[in-house]
Amino acid sequence: MLLPVGATVAVLDGEKLRIFRNTGKMGAPKLVALEEPELKSDNKSSGSRHASSAANPDDSRLEEDSFVVAVAGWLNAQALGGTFEALAVVAAPKSLGELRKHYHKALEAKLVVELARDLTSHSISDIEAALAKA
Repeated sequence: MLLPVGATVAVLDGEKLRIFRNTGKMGAPKLVALEEPELKSDNKSSGSRHASSAANPDDSRLEEDSFVVAVAGWLNAQALGGTFEALAVVAAPKSLGELRKHYHKALEAKLVVELARDLTSHSISDIEAALAKA
């Protein structure tokens, strides 16, 4: 998939979100970092897991799910508000799975690519290379 010029790129895992805008040509992404939003991930019941569940043996998974739900809420609001026309999501596999559960239809309509890779701590050039191959 070729990443459109002007597309927003969200790179995340269960703890960190990085936002970029593609300023490159089709097939050759050039990412520019945008300001990271302030997210409220204090709703511990938002994830699909429950604190007392055997499926959630530790609090760290609950914290990560809550963060991802907060990211989904922010992305949904941006999609509904018309902030972006195209969105690429690069996320750690577990985070991407949780994120997909919370996509709004407006966000889904603008989603052009998803990559199940943890690139949050990688350089911009690594992210660009991964997107060029997608």
